[in-house]
Amino acid sequence: MHSFGYRANALLTFAITILAIMCAMASVSDNFNSLSPTSEVQVWNINWFRKKPDGDDEVSLTLNISANLESLFTWNTKQVFVFLAAEYGTPKNALNQVSLWDGIIPSKEHAKFSFHTTNKYRFIDQGSNLRGKNFNLTLHWHVMPKTGKMFADKIVMSGYRMLEAYR
Repeated sequence: MHSFGYRANALLTFAITILAIMCAMASVSDNFNSLSPTSEVQVWNINWFRKKPDGDDEVSLTLNISANLESLFTWNTKQVFVFLAAEYGTPKNALNQVSLWDGIIPSKEHAKFSFHTTNKYRFIDQGSNLRGKNFNLTLHWHVMPKTGKMFADKIVMSGYRMLEAYR
């Protein structure tokens, strides 16, 4: 006969193997979901656009952010991290990204939102490159699952232009 320790070891190994298989199946099942998030961002006002004493451009925006990210939530989603970034190019850097707002969406009930806000973080360009510059507002998200691999995606909204002169 087998000892108690041997039987406990066999049972524990079997249980962990089954748990690992279930976690792998859960992770793979998320790949079959069709994602259809939507977003719209309006720049309501440029509160100020100035050149700082050190020569950097600084902008304050009033934004209307609305999004429907409910399709990102499945039974395996723990939370979603979302942030809005301004993206533009300069002669020195092909892509500059400045985070304007971020948030954590804890559940599907909070995944459809619309609000009016100023940028949460300072929009500063290191240099005088923002005057008359075209830029995109991009809503990025990172889905954090309960088990499996985290994934990220984004929606790019183009057609925004900075003022030609400081104010």
